[in-house]
Amino acid sequence: MRRFLRPGHDPARERLKRDLFQFNKTVEHGFPHQPSALGYSPSLRILAIGTRSGAIKLYGAPGVEFMGLHRENNAVVQIHFLPGQCQLVTLLDDNSLHLWSLKVKGGVSELQEDESFTLRGPPGAAPSATQITVVLPHSSCQLLYLGTESGSVFVVQLPAFRALEDQTISSDAVLQRLPEEVRHRRAFEMVEALQEHPRDPKQILIGYSRGLVVIWDLQGSCVLCHFLSSQQLENVCWQRDGHLIVSCHSDGSYCQWPVSSDTLQPEPLHSCVPYGPFPCKAITKIFWLTTKQGLPFTIFQGGMPRASYGDRHCISVIHNGQQTAFDFTSRVIDFTVLIEANPEAALDDPYALVVLAEEELVVIDLQTAGWPPVQPPYLASLHCSAITCSHHVSNIPLKLWERIIAAGSRQNTHFSTMEWPIDGGTSLAPAPPQRDLLLTGHEDGTVRFWDASGVCLRLLYKLSTVRVFLTDTDPNESLSAQGEDEWPPLRKVGSFDPYSDDPRLGIQKIFLCRYSGYLAVAGTAGQVLVLELNDEAAEHAVEQVEADLLQDQEGYRWKGHERLCARPGPVHFEPGFQPFVLVQCQPPAVVTSLALHSEWRLVAFGTSHGFGLFDHQQRRQVFVKCTLHPNDQLALEGPLSRVKSLKKSLRQSFRRIRRSRVSSRKRRPAGPPGEVQEGSSRAERTGLQNMELAPVQRKIEARSAEDSFTGFVRTLYFADTYLRDSSRHCPSLWAGTNGGTVYAFALRVPPAERRMDEPVRAEQAKEIQLMHRAPVVGILVLDGHSVPLPEPLEVAHDLSKSPDMQGSHQLLVVSEEQFKVFALPKVSARLKLKLTALEGSRVRRVSAARFGSCRAEDYGEHHLAVLTNLGDIQVVSLPLLKPQVRYSCIRREDVSGIASCVFTKYGQGFYLISPSEFERFSLSTKWLVEPRCLVDSAETKNHSRPRDGSGPEKASGKARNSGSQSDGEERRSGPVMEHALLNDERVLKEIQSTLEGDRGSCGDWRSQRVAVGYGLSNGGGCS
Repeated sequence: MRRFLRPGHDPARERLKRDLFQFNKTVEHGFPHQPSALGYSPSLRILAIGTRSGAIKLYGAPGVEFMGLHRENNAVVQIHFLPGQCQLVTLLDDNSLHLWSLKVKGGVSELQEDESFTLRGPPGAAPSATQITVVLPHSSCQLLYLGTESGSVFVVQLPAFRALEDQTISSDAVLQRLPEEVRHRRAFEMVEALQEHPRDPKQILIGYSRGLVVIWDLQGSCVLCHFLSSQQLENVCWQRDGHLIVSCHSDGSYCQWPVSSDTLQPEPLHSCVPYGPFPCKAITKIFWLTTKQGLPFTIFQGGMPRASYGDRHCISVIHNGQQTAFDFTSRVIDFTVLIEANPEAALDDPYALVVLAEEELVVIDLQTAGWPPVQPPYLASLHCSAITCSHHVSNIPLKLWERIIAAGSRQNTHFSTMEWPIDGGTSLAPAPPQRDLLLTGHEDGTVRFWDASGVCLRLLYKLSTVRVFLTDTDPNESLSAQGEDEWPPLRKVGSFDPYSDDPRLGIQKIFLCRYSGYLAVAGTAGQVLVLELNDEAAEHAVEQVEADLLQDQEGYRWKGHERLCARPGPVHFEPGFQPFVLVQCQPPAVVTSLALHSEWRLVAFGTSHGFGLFDHQQRRQVFVKCTLHPNDQLALEGPLSRVKSLKKSLRQSFRRIRRSRVSSRKRRPAGPPGEVQEGSSRAERTGLQNMELAPVQRKIEARSAEDSFTGFVRTLYFADTYLRDSSRHCPSLWAGTNGGTVYAFALRVPPAERRMDEPVRAEQAKEIQLMHRAPVVGILVLDGHSVPLPEPLEVAHDLSKSPDMQGSHQLLVVSEEQFKVFALPKVSARLKLKLTALEGSRVRRVSAARFGSCRAEDYGEHHLAVLTNLGDIQVVSLPLLKPQVRYSCIRREDVSGIASCVFTKYGQGFYLISPSEFERFSLSTKWLVEPRCLVDSAETKNHSRPRDGSGPEKASGKARNSGSQSDGEERRSGPVMEHALLNDERVLKEIQSTLEGDRGSCGDWRSQRVAVGYGLSNGGGCS
């Protein structure tokens, strides 16, 4: 009964745990979900993005990043920086205004909300009377001018948000100061534009929706000049010298108006419909910018021919006889142009166009011929194709890192060499301690390699597997192909492309060996590709081998999708990872598990039907093992034919509930020879059942062997351990299934000198059946010192100690419901931790990690990082299986976020909080990626345009620190908020996923979530 006793409190261990474990959500990588507003400060050189969920994010130089969250959680409609100040004003869709400041505390800047304000009208007034449409911060930084739907312009004093009613510019006041002929044309409606005179702060421009534009004298309260257009007004731009106004209209036209005191109502100098003469869509925003060459830049949004191109999202640039309509694959939210920041300068000299689209941020170099795009060092469009899986590799060797970067640089020749122009603020954080890669698999068959060393998730290289297969499209064709004489002159820009040629191309599993450069990727249609890194382009045929996982079964018929057809003959491959062998599983079901051992040159793969082992050096199959149960008919339907699967899975769930109520159930007959049945004699089982369990435990009914997907292979693991006897260790392959079965195969790998002459042989040595039949989600072998076995080639590269092969090894089997340690080679149970019985949760992800002490440099411990279906993360000790700490990380309703989580080898992790964003978190006190950045309005920055360089430099900064929790303690942090929309479809999907395992794509999202924190501090220290 000792296992039911509560251990005593150990103060020394508690202190050590504080040195080892600390939970922090540190940074969000990727592109903000559902952006709704854009702002830019020319003096600070900082960009601001607002979202529909009320978040506001600021970006400057790489590593300079801030986040804030409005308490109201309403959509951000507009963002305006106060000129020359570290302050900005946001307008929400509930008509409220909010003042934010970047304040320096402890040597670093923090983003804080100072004031909020809602414009109120007189009693009985209509809501439109104070509904704000335009916000203009005055250059004095003390006043805000607010245009409304009623046509009035209200004035608010900053920073207290005090309304100055005596300075309100009402539509009636403007009307009284206009000529008689203008008053009768109903020229007033809502205010569409507010602009301050570029040279005279005493004058502002007011544009009304029905086409009237007036220049108002703030001191004399009179109209200095007015312009009247016959078309509805959309927006206005004032030339830098103040002598010309350019207005854009709803019919796709723009007009130039001279500003002069000689005449009150001049005629337009020029009126143009750029894409006429046929009806065009509205031009919603326009810039008219002067240059040294004399010819201005005209940049506008919209205006495309309504009939043929009305569905395009375009921004057009016209300069010096050249005209290009940049065509975006998602809706344009807003755009701005980076110009000379000095207000005293005579010319604008634009150098970059910044476009915020719904799914990506695009920056265009306006200085270089052809106007190429600039590669962003952050705000990566992770979801350019839906993310289906992810894989993290820590501490990449420099040689491999440089080769990957070299391969990626050849793919980026279409980018400009301009340095990143948004470079405000200073990153004070140290450089990342190591090189980390995050690999993401996508629905279109691509794998993207991201630099995950610091806060800026930067794309290094993109691998496409499409060339290996025959698809409907030619991989060589360019999406941006456009004839020279075609009109409009469209050019595709951006990387967001949500359409996949074939859903079977989707990547489901990735495994990279950081020492040998071998890469294995597996997909939706049972395809397993083995690739190697080549620094030169090559043309060769990919050898194809078929693995029939149902070779010994009869009467089964695959009802799912067909296999992909491999491209015959030699295929041209770019420098980088090039496939040399294709293993095609039959039936072509989703590959659910993958393992690669580069030292033995072996790759193992598993599906819902079984698993196999392939020798990629000799290009031959070693063996296949069918794990399909006779009643597993659902496994033969495939993921792309799920009309009846949901009904079947629900029916099977109810049957399981009914079966669990039956008190007496016949046990399965004994398994084949060599099978190890968990549990002891029947008498001992009866005694345990009659024993009164401890109050903290709940009784868990064993699952039936007839449940669907019992043969689903969840995990594969290579290990050099004692499998047959305690005198000789040998290579082995371990496989765990959805039905709680663990298979162990002893492997005979020939020595290096005879590796190509003798075949690899495999023989099944063990079969373990867990009594509760819960899915096996992890397998791990511990050496004589209870340390996880090192990775292949890790010892050979002197990056790890040799494993202890003298003491007895232990096998750790992690199922969804419990952890169990067995002694090898006898496979006798030693320890057990019943997670589901204790807490009612199930394991979804598990990974071994080394936690270093923040005080003692050379001290560290190996533990298990565990994620449950409740969104909690636990650290469990090895090999004693003692829970160390537990943190709440992901909302339990966020099924997609839980399914997408991936752990690192040093106690960090990533999970998707939206289709386009990874949340990064840390469980380690020592390994922490956070920002330390400073923004000072008084700093003397060089505001000239950026120089040409080698593109974005390596990001060395850290990110914002958000809510940190630690077993009842909370570190200083800002607010953290998560949104998850739960509807019936999501609940059904979770029920479905429990039967299918983790086969679904991480890109199918129905939820919204924002995590925000203001506090910024450097990680790595102990409190």
